[in-house]
Amino acid sequence: MKILTKTVAIVLIAGIMLALAGCSGSKGGEQFTVGIIQYVDHVALDAAREGFIAALADNGYKDGDKIVLDYHNAQAVAGKTKDIPILGTAITDYVAARLADSNEKPGGNVSGTTDMNPIKEQIDLLVKLVPGAKTVGVLYTSSEDNSVVQAGLARQAIEALGLTYTEVTVSNSNEVQQATQAIVEKCDAIYIPTDNIFASAMPVVHGVTSQSKTPVICGEAGMVENGGLATLGINYYNLGYQTGLMALRILEDGAKPADMPIESSTEYEFAINGDVAAEIGLEIPADLQEYVISSK
Repeated sequence: MKILTKTVAIVLIAGIMLALAGCSGSKGGEQFTVGIIQYVDHVALDAAREGFIAALADNGYKDGDKIVLDYHNAQAVAGKTKDIPILGTAITDYVAARLADSNEKPGGNVSGTTDMNPIKEQIDLLVKLVPGAKTVGVLYTSSEDNSVVQAGLARQAIEALGLTYTEVTVSNSNEVQQATQAIVEKCDAIYIPTDNIFASAMPVVHGVTSQSKTPVICGEAGMVENGGLATLGINYYNLGYQTGLMALRILEDGAKPADMPIESSTEYEFAINGDVAAEIGLEIPADLQEYVISSK
């Protein structure tokens, strides 16, 4: 029986790597092993991963059939970046992260979907919910390129509205509580972008902001569910699904990431944590009541 070998890395998710390595199937057909590495567990990345897997399954690439999911062995495949096509999702800026030459023509072996948020609109939401805010604090991880880019855009949006910008950064999860305690003393409301460390540490943030009664606008809905106040953000399951459809073009049509433009989400969703709003004494405007959710 001839062994069919082909290696195609499929997804790099700002914390997750999904890589495909071809091997022989039980009936001599080609089978791909999908290796998954996830940097940190939180709602957004989990949803993106599941959306990606669902897109493959819906198109005939089910675990145990044409593909085998492997959550341990993707690292060795991902290291062969000169030869393996890679798709990403939950990556905010591919150019800033030095993964692509441009969004229109990546030029290398990496393409995918971006989770760039509607940051201006998120700051507008903050102002709508907290109309008396004069100083907005931003929390993010200084070593995450995605977060640095978003913080810069948030600063532009905040200052364009005539508000004062202040920030506190962290380098690891152990610093989250102290950073949050420091910033609530300096601001009237907080903005946190789609930052992996803060996304996984939202219960810690909430523990501080619930005491200080400080509203927190977040980059995505999972962060709201875990203690933030509100967001207008991406549906990460749909973003992962979109990336899975890009993967099919590589698997079935031989598409090359170098020629595949970076894709973005075209729809955004409101999410407002009603429990947190009540906790901090904030009244939700009538036109946003339909987007209220509860904490887990």
